[in-house]
Amino acid sequence: MDADVSPPWRPPTRQEVAAAAGRGLVDVIGPGLRVLFCGFNPGLYSAAVGEHFARRGSRFWPALHGAGFTDRELRPWERAELLRQGLGITSLSNRATARADELTAAELVAGVTGLAVKVERHRPRWVAVLGVTAYRIAFVRPTAALGPQPELLGPARVWVLPNPSGLNAHFPLPALTAEFARLRREVDPQAPAASAS
Repeated sequence: MDADVSPPWRPPTRQEVAAAAGRGLVDVIGPGLRVLFCGFNPGLYSAAVGEHFARRGSRFWPALHGAGFTDRELRPWERAELLRQGLGITSLSNRATARADELTAAELVAGVTGLAVKVERHRPRWVAVLGVTAYRIAFVRPTAALGPQPELLGPARVWVLPNPSGLNAHFPLPALTAEFARLRREVDPQAPAASAS
């Protein structure tokens, strides 16, 4: 992101971040998306400011752009632009926590039902679940791997991507971007290859 573009919020205090526990976020969703990205749940910082993947240094936005999904690196508050580019964001659980492992398996499994309702209503072409561990638990597929999945979710095909959290040491940004690019090539096979910028 450009250093001269500041978010339209002041950084929340530690107390405000802690007080965001349990809050949810509004989905970034609309009809006929190319891809609906589905995370585990909002983090506390994101819930405190009211935007998905809002923490400074989030790897979601650079991976999205680096993979060629967007023509520039979007910022968390650019919801309308994300939708204009045929992309959306939701979560399996809309309960903000400090760590994803604070969610129960039952919450993740129940989240699939809510996700299926959204998919039936908005009919994205693809649902990209952000995190193989969450996918394995929520969809009860203990041996699932990254990439395309055999089952549909309503009308949508399903792809599993790595969790873009900075805590996911198995996937530094170049490897994360490469996984996002695999999906982008499937979604937009006629599009030119993403640049390595």
